[in-house]
Amino acid sequence: MDCHDVREQLLDFQRGRLAPDRVTSLRRHLDGCADCAHADAVERELTQALERRTPQYPAPVALKRRLATSWPAPALPAQSGRSRPWLRLFLPAALATAALLLLVPSARELVAPKSQGATVMVGEAVNDHVRMLQSQRPLEVESSGIHQVLPWFSDGRLDFAPAVHFPGDAEFPLRGGAVGYFVDRKAAALVFGRRLHSISLFVFKADGLPWPTGKLEAAGRAEVYRTSARGFNVVLWRDGELGYALVSDVNAGDLMLLASKLSPPA
Repeated sequence: MDCHDVREQLLDFQRGRLAPDRVTSLRRHLDGCADCAHADAVERELTQALERRTPQYPAPVALKRRLATSWPAPALPAQSGRSRPWLRLFLPAALATAALLLLVPSARELVAPKSQGATVMVGEAVNDHVRMLQSQRPLEVESSGIHQVLPWFSDGRLDFAPAVHFPGDAEFPLRGGAVGYFVDRKAAALVFGRRLHSISLFVFKADGLPWPTGKLEAAGRAEVYRTSARGFNVVLWRDGELGYALVSDVNAGDLMLLASKLSPPA
């Protein structure tokens, strides 16, 4: 099991959804890999942070009763008088899952399979955004001027020039930037505002990353991959040798509007 396999399975590992042999292999890898052990700790902190900030909506009693009455009764052999303790564990979980899917249509995305690229790239974008939100000093250079922020990255802090043509405006003011990481490489992290929200833009070298496959959408002159994960909207695209990840809890329309402003110029 290598680092890529471990990062893909961290959530399943933390939630007890892996087979025993996979758990053993993953634990062995974490014991010997400081980077993956750190990723495991960050993922646990991220989950706790999201649980604290995400509102919980209990299913109405009427819905629970309706699901309970309509759920098909299991066929039990007539000759068996033994109890089935596993039913007491299975039925509440099944009813809760059904209620969640009925109440929150977007929750289907939590159980729908995604491409490997989407899992890695979107998960990394959300993790990096939350780390910036949780940081006591997320910005290393605080400025609303793009001509002050971009040259700061060029002073030996990155081995590439982050091409960002949008300087910010009244709708999306630039707040500043910092050096971050995206998967296994350094990235330029810029923060824009949208009313009381923060929007993170990560710029990084695109080659060698597992880019998601799926339907692309137009945002200005860019073809972007748009999705949502863990309460955040994410937009990913490439322009030449650079990759871009835009992440925030603003609505998808606002994020696509900013993506169109950031798209390559004509």
